[in-house]
Amino acid sequence: MSLITIILNIILPPLSVFLKHGLGFTFLISLLLTMLAWLPGVIHAFIVNND
Repeated sequence: MSLITIILNIILPPLSVFLKHGLGFTFLISLLLTMLAWLPGVIHAFIVNND
């Protein structure tokens, strides 16, 4: 995982998921979790973007 991906995971979780996986189900889950509460969105982004 690159430094840019880590920074995006923390600041804008849906954007990092979108850049890695495109517009799909994982992006929608990340967007929903981030809108409900920021921390679950960050956790989800790290789990999804982990290589």
